[in-house]
Order: sequence, then C-alpha cells, then structure tokens
Amino acid sequence: AYSLNNQLGFMVVGIGIGSEMALNGTAAHAFAHILYKALLFMSVGAVMYRTGTSKASELGGLYRTMPKTAMFCLVGAASISAFPLFSGFVTKSIILDEAASGGMFVVWLALVFASAGVLSHSGIKIPFFMFFAHDSGKRPKEAPTHMLLAMGLTAALCIAIGVYPAPLYALLPFDVDFTPYTTSHVVGQLQLLLFALLAFGMLMRTGIHPPEVRAINLDTDWSYRWLLPRIIRKVAAVVSGVWTGTLGFLGRRVKDIIAGLYHSHGPEGRMASVWPTGSMVIWISVLLGATLIVSFFS
Repeated sequence: AYSLNNQLGFMVVGIGIGSEMALNGTAAHAFAHILYKALLFMSVGAVMYRTGTSKASELGGLYRTMPKTAMFCLVGAASISAFPLFSGFVTKSIILDEAASGGMFVVWLALVFASAGVLSHSGIKIPFFMFFAHDSGKRPKEAPTHMLLAMGLTAALCIAIGVYPAPLYALLPFDVDFTPYTTSHVVGQLQLLLFALLAFGMLMRTGIHPPEVRAINLDTDWSYRWLLPRIIRKVAAVVSGVWTGTLGFLGRRVKDIIAGLYHSHGPEGRMASVWPTGSMVIWISVLLGATLIVSFFS
C-alpha cells in the first residue's frame, strides 16, 4: 500500500505539472507501474502459495529453493526502484526532468526523496526479507510452472521497456522529446540508488534499522479502527448514564407531584373532606358581622 501510494504520487505530480511531457511521463509511468507492481504481487503470491504466509518474520532464505521466483522479484524491485535498464527508470525520469526543468525545486526534491523511500520500502525490503535475511528453515518448492510463466513474461516486459523504451514512447498522447539514457540521468539516478543502499546497509549494521522487530505497526487507520470506537463507547456510556439519571430524576419528580395532588385532592385529601352545614352558617354569620362593623365605622 505504501509503495502504491508512492507511485501514484508521482503520477499526481505529473498531472499537476501539466506540461505535455509531464503528462506523457504520467501515462508511461502508469503503464510501467502496472507491470512491475503486478510482478511484485505475483512473486509474493507465489511465496504465499508455497509457504502459506507472507509475513516477513516467518520468511527468509527462500532463494535456496525458489531461485526463479527470487530472480523475478528482484526484477520487479529494480523496476519500481527505477534502476537504469528497467522500466521504472525510463518513465519516472520524465516526471523528474519536467519538475527540474520547470524550476520546481521543492517538488523535484520531494520526488527524489520519494525515489529513495520506495527503494528502501519496496526495492530492498520485499526481496530481502522473503528470499534472503535470516534462514527461516523453510524449504518450499519452486513456484508452479504457470506462475513462473506469468512472472517471466512480466519481468521480460519490465526489462524490454527499460532497455528499449521507444515503442512505449510512441504510444504516448504527445510527441516525445526525451532521451532517458543521458549521462546526467544515469549518473544521478545511480548516485541516488547507491547512496540509499549504502544508508540501508549502514543502518542495519549499526542496529538502528533492525531487519526484524516483532511489533504492532500503527498507522492512521489505528485512529478509526481502535481509538475512535473506544471514544464512541466511552461517550455513549457517559450519555447513557446521564440519560438514565435524568429519566430517573424526572420520574421521581412526577411521582412526587402526583402524590401531592392525590394527598390534597384524593378521597382522604383536604379538598375532599365534608364540612358540616352548621359550621358554614357560623362562618357566614361571622362574615356578615364583620361587614356590618366595617360599614358602621366607615
């Protein structure tokens, strides 16, 4: 997925540059990308078919019994890393050259870093951990013939396009005025790749970049697959508790009001009690007397 995003990033940048050659480079790189990405997927699939796993921690040393698959995987790794004489070089160079010639230094620099990154992530790690690294002790058979045939044809296309890109350039939407195999292109790309390889080797030798670490890989999907559901559950628990408490409080208040009304207006309430007729006459007499007194003195 990371290497796919990396390659799609080159294509998006090419479209963003917008020149005819940049669009040519985008179209060519999309085609080449399908080939070498398919080759890498097929090699990993062949390993999974024979071993039952694609985990790097459970693989290693498979080149002993799967040399052809290892060779095809190396072709795919060289192509995605844009080594000269492989398909990725003759397509990625167009986009890099357009970014540089257009004065887009920051964009060009980002693409250079991305080129080094894809070498480390896909060009080295995939074949290294599967076929080399430590010896896992697994001795699976070579991939079936039909798988080898598919990988072989794809690998041949990756090499053929890298060695002779003219047929691919002829299919592009605009006229192609680009020569990939110049001294500056080849030397610049080899410098980038060799220094990236050197950095990888030094980091491994010093233990800063260990070949294998059993751990959980955290990515942005952790936020919505692990963190967000737990936050939602916590918030839901709080809201549920508040809602339950509010309903309980309102229920008790309503019961108290009903009980008060029943106490005052019920059969035993003060408003429902029976008053004797004589007491009413006495109260009327008192009121009339009070009225007469007030009238007399006023």
